[in-house]
Amino acid sequence: MAAPAVTMDNLDDLLKETEHLARHMSTYQQEVPPDLLTTGMQGSEELLQQCEEIWAQIGQCQNQLMVMEPETLPDSDVQLFLLMMKAKALTVEYEQWQEKSPEIISNNQDVLLAAGKEELQNVDRDVEMMLSTVRAENKKLKSDLEKEQRWLAEQEEVLEALKEKQEEVKNHTENISEKRTFQELKSKLKKVKAYREELLSAFGDFLEEHFPVPDELERSLKKKKGISEEPQVQWIRLHVILETLINQLMNTPNDPYIIVKDEYWPPYIELLLRYGIALRHPADANRIRLEAFHQ
Repeated sequence: MAAPAVTMDNLDDLLKETEHLARHMSTYQQEVPPDLLTTGMQGSEELLQQCEEIWAQIGQCQNQLMVMEPETLPDSDVQLFLLMMKAKALTVEYEQWQEKSPEIISNNQDVLLAAGKEELQNVDRDVEMMLSTVRAENKKLKSDLEKEQRWLAEQEEVLEALKEKQEEVKNHTENISEKRTFQELKSKLKKVKAYREELLSAFGDFLEEHFPVPDELERSLKKKKGISEEPQVQWIRLHVILETLINQLMNTPNDPYIIVKDEYWPPYIELLLRYGIALRHPADANRIRLEAFHQ
C-alpha cells in the first residue's frame, strides 16, 4: 500500500492516527485471547505496516520543516499578523475535518473486537463513576430532605400552639365588656376619692391639734399677759391657707401666686416661708406661692 503524500496540513492527523493505532495494538495484544492472537497475526502485521508507513511520512515532514526558511514577521502590528495566521490555520483545519470521512483502524475482526472491548470497558468505568457520584448525591439529598421535614414538623407544632394561644387570648378579650371596664374604673375612682377624703381629714386633725385657731391662740396669749382685749381681725385657719395655695397651683400653674391678705396670721405665713413650704414672689413680697413638690 503506497504511502500518501506528506504535507504540513496533514501532519497532525498523521501523528494522531499513529498514536491511535499504537494504543489499539497494545490493547489488542493484552485483551485478545492467545488463540485469537495466533489466528490474527495477519491483522497485526497490517497494523505494523501502517505504523511504519506513517512514521516514514512523519520523518519526511520533519525533513521538510528543517530545510524551510523561517517566515519573517512584519515590523508593525505583529499581534494582528499572528491572529490572522491562526485564523487561517483554523479555517484550513475546519475544511479538512469537513472533507474527512471516518476511517476504520483495521479490517481484521479480532482487532476491532479488542478495540470495541476496550471502549466498552472505558464507558463502563465512566458510568460506574457517574453512578457512584449520583448515589452519593442522592444520599446527601435524602439526608437534607429528612432534616427539612423534621424542621417543618417542628414549625407546624409551634404554629398550632400559637394559634391555640391566640384563640385563648381572643376569647378572654371578648369576655371583658366595656360595661365591666367602666365599673372597674368607677370603683377605683371611688376608692381614690375616699382615700383623698381620709387624707384630708387626717391632715385637718393634725393641723387642729398642732396649729390651733389663731383667734383662740391670740386670746390665750393676751390673757396670760393680763390683756383682755378681743382680736380686731378674724384670722384664717392654717389649713385654709394651705388649701388656697394648693388650689392656686393646680388650677393656674402659670400663675401660682396668691396675695397675702390681712386675715392671714403672720406667724403662720412666716412658718410656711421658713420651712420652704411656700415661696415669696421675687418682685412682690406680698405674694406667695406653694413649693411645687410634685415636679
